[in-house]
Amino acid sequence: MSLMLLASLLFLGTHLGISSTALRGRLVGMLGEGGYLLTYSVLAVVTLSLLIWAYGAVPRHEYFWLPDPLLRQVPKALMPLAMILLVGGFMVRNPTAVGQESVLRGADAEALTRGVTRITRHPFQWAVAIWAVTHLIANGDRVSVVFFATFLVLGLAGGALIDRKKAAKLGADWQPYARVTSNLPFAAVFAGRNRLSLRELIWPVLVGLAVYALAYWLHPWISGVRIV
Repeated sequence: MSLMLLASLLFLGTHLGISSTALRGRLVGMLGEGGYLLTYSVLAVVTLSLLIWAYGAVPRHEYFWLPDPLLRQVPKALMPLAMILLVGGFMVRNPTAVGQESVLRGADAEALTRGVTRITRHPFQWAVAIWAVTHLIANGDRVSVVFFATFLVLGLAGGALIDRKKAAKLGADWQPYARVTSNLPFAAVFAGRNRLSLRELIWPVLVGLAVYALAYWLHPWISGVRIV
């Protein structure tokens, strides 16, 4: 179990303790932007690989709660939404994504907001959070709880830290986009700062559900666990 906790801390430390803190600026100053991105990418792959390896290697004999067929239905109910957000996030320009900050300069923030970014400006982070929390609920053993809680923390904290970083970097260019979107899903829509467009969601929904169906079918080969 200590190996699992160490892998989790290393993974979170790499993602949240470097990319979203002042340490990033110091590393960029030392290594250059390209050098930093290469170093960060290597660290991210190594720590993710360690986390996945530890999850498979550490025995799962201790439980916080026992498996329940009813709890197994939670991922089935919510993972389609996660896949729609995940796929839809790659179908639109999003200034919160790496390397896409320039789309904000001189752009109409409302015109830039399309598809799933009307729901949340961090569709990838929320897709990860939904995947993590649903699988955490379905698996009550301590190793799984640590594993999925790691990604839940990453997904929930990631959006807030990205917002802080973009606000500092983009300044006035960031504010109009932040006003018409929200980190919390549907918050901007419920507040009247944005509106849903069903036409813009047709392709994200169709492709997202297709990806979900494929992932469902491949689940035994991806995770070694058959969905029942």
